[in-house]
Amino acid sequence: MGLWTLLEGCLLLANALAILNEDRFLTPRGWSFQEYSGARRNSVKGQIIGLIYTTQYLRVLLILLNTLCIVIKFVSG
Repeated sequence: MGLWTLLEGCLLLANALAILNEDRFLTPRGWSFQEYSGARRNSVKGQIIGLIYTTQYLRVLLILLNTLCIVIKFVSG
């Protein structure tokens, strides 16, 4: 496994986190951002919730990274 494969895997994981719907998926399972504030944000669950919301906030950057990845795949074969 090379570095490029690892970066592609991280990009796919970020894409998966970015498409999670809060109303349909996160809130029924207790992963809503409003439920965690203050000291609870330092827990592992709070950190994961923060990561999910960060990826949803940076969707434009993900679109650009996906486009770059596709172009590199077309060029390199």
